[in-house]
Amino acid sequence: MEFIKALIKNRKIVWGIGKNDFKNRFANTSLGAIWGFLQPFVFMITYVIVFQYILKVGSSGNYPYVSWFLPAMSMWMTVNDTIINASNSIRAYSYLVKKVVFPVDTIPVISIISSAFVSIFLFIISIVVSAFFGYFPNLLILLYALFAAYCFIIAFTRFTSAVTTLIPDFSQLLNIVMQIFFWFTPIVWNLQMVAGHPTIQRLLQCIPFTYLVTAARQAFIGENIITKGYGFYTIVFWVITIILFVWGNHIFKKSKKDFADVL
Repeated sequence: MEFIKALIKNRKIVWGIGKNDFKNRFANTSLGAIWGFLQPFVFMITYVIVFQYILKVGSSGNYPYVSWFLPAMSMWMTVNDTIINASNSIRAYSYLVKKVVFPVDTIPVISIISSAFVSIFLFIISIVVSAFFGYFPNLLILLYALFAAYCFIIAFTRFTSAVTTLIPDFSQLLNIVMQIFFWFTPIVWNLQMVAGHPTIQRLLQCIPFTYLVTAARQAFIGENIITKGYGFYTIVFWVITIILFVWGNHIFKKSKKDFADVL
């Protein structure tokens, strides 16, 4: 496939630009890249304080709220921020499209790499905090969850990056859609809260974001999404991801010839 071949062939260039992209985001500030880690860290801690100590939400069951919440929030922030950045990447790197012979297919991956540095930091924070409460993650399950997340992100952003390039307003719509998914994904609330509505619960479990958040959370609380009653939803997740990739790749290839004209 053209996309995979281009990515393998240009992996060193893509990695180098992605790494520099993260550094350059905060090049004009005194603290530099520290802001890239500080902002999401404060955001996550604020949620913990509000939901555990102010609202006293009891959605974590028998687990400490921070060990239940932080992995899920880390996964959501990884997926959300990476999707938004990668979807706008071709417009952000318009000079690569217009002035240089560059494999346009790989541009969204540059933003994915750039966003990955913050994602790794967030999961390190989750590991450290959870360990303080006596919960240590299953690294194999966590690696599986991250692998699944990036497969989904690449598949999803093949479509969204192409559409955002041709229709800039789509970026605003995507932000709204992701905000809606945030509240329909069991991040700050427990999926068991809708157990009385089995149809709704099944539909929510079929959402890829729910699967990824649940996978990250279970890696920290001693459960296994692959073997513990989630076989059907694992199949659903990968079927959706593959369909998204095939469809998104078709849209991207069909739209690529028009990128230079609209930028």
